[in-house]
Amino acid sequence: MSVPKIINLGLPKSGTTTLATAFAEAGLRVADWMARDEKGDKMGFVGRLMYLGYFETGDPLSAMPDFDAYTEISVVRRGRNFWPQTDWAIISGIRAHHPGARFLLSARDPEKHADSIRRWSNLGKTRLPANHVPGLPQFHGQNPGEIERWIESHIKFCRHVFDGADDFLEFDIEDPEAADKIARFTGVDLPWWGKANENENHKPRDEDDEDSDLESEDGVS
Repeated sequence: MSVPKIINLGLPKSGTTTLATAFAEAGLRVADWMARDEKGDKMGFVGRLMYLGYFETGDPLSAMPDFDAYTEISVVRRGRNFWPQTDWAIISGIRAHHPGARFLLSARDPEKHADSIRRWSNLGKTRLPANHVPGLPQFHGQNPGEIERWIESHIKFCRHVFDGADDFLEFDIEDPEAADKIARFTGVDLPWWGKANENENHKPRDEDDEDSDLESEDGVS
């Protein structure tokens, strides 16, 4: 399937897993949080691999060239703290090396979004406040309103970066027309659209797998 590179700039718990599932059901190869090769073996965290590619070649996607869509690109977990969706260098690098790429911003009502972050595993309670996250430095995120402000500021950042551009689509994950808007924008028909990761207190994806905490042999996890 010939499709443009699709990069989602949404923050965690903004509907990234729903987006990943929809693209996978449409036949795309998707990198969502943890990139895996065709055998299912781990290649590394998407955010880490983007920076690896950027600093080695200038192209943030060069370490993951065979994927069509990159749906959750950040990671904050046990020493890994990468947020390429907040970094102009990464965004401009993708634009320069992949003309025609499509950028999405999955978004939700900031209060609902923040509530979901706080209830998802230890993301809002421990990992965000304990790390220097762009726009949410260490020791912030525990007080009322701080995560909400961080979410709002990221949305404003993306709107500013892509102001007037035709390669950017912001969508609300709860919009009943979201799937149609994404399909028109990317050129990818989406046969499935729904809600993934419904259990807010369950650990997501590879977070159940202790191997995801270990450095791979080439050190890119």
